Amino acid sequence: MHDTLSYLPQILPAYLAYIIAVISPGPAIMAIVSTSMMHGRKAGMTISLGIFAGSFTWACAAALGLATLLNTYAIALEILKIFGGLYLLYLAYKAFRAVRSGDDMPQASAPKNLSTRALLLRGYGIHVTNPKAIFAWLAIIALGMPQGAPASVAGLIIAICTTTGFIVFMGYAVLFSTPQALRIYRGLRRWIEGAMAASYCFAGLKLLTSRI
Repeated sequence: MHDTLSYLPQILPAYLAYIIAVISPGPAIMAIVSTSMMHGRKAGMTISLGIFAGSFTWACAAALGLATLLNTYAIALEILKIFGGLYLLYLAYKAFRAVRSGDDMPQASAPKNLSTRALLLRGYGIHVTNPKAIFAWLAIIALGMPQGAPASVAGLIIAICTTTGFIVFMGYAVLFSTPQALRIYRGLRRWIEGAMAASYCFAGLKLLTSRI
């Protein structure tokens, strides 16, 4: 354990890079924010848990060297990229339909057509279908794990970063499910849904057209 802790000076830059990445607005954060404002804290925390599970999946995959395997079998990575882009475009379509809808905001205590399972899968799908996430995790682990370091260092990096990610995701869910946030949403529902649609559309198109 002492040998692992001796690598903390190398782990710190990787941790700072992760913090910047995890708090930056993106499809995952936008999903947490909109779900929390539209459907309340429980729904927001549920989709946050799904997103966290997706992040943890890629963290473990990066630590196990799955990126190398995916690079070897490029077709698998290409299929995953296309699937992820199409999924984000599907979410953009649903958000766009909400913009055009004249319905009032659903009650936070009774989310419509959003089961716990559906929210978990949506959150997981948003993150795990983005193959760029594994390369981000691979960069973080490589940054904090110098050559010759024991495998326990990678475990420590994952433990520290995913714990922080869990707190950040849940924090967004709590923050944007407050009465003040709900009042803002009631007044700006179409603008918020429009921003969601644009965010998902941009991310989906970028994923589909990018080279990985």
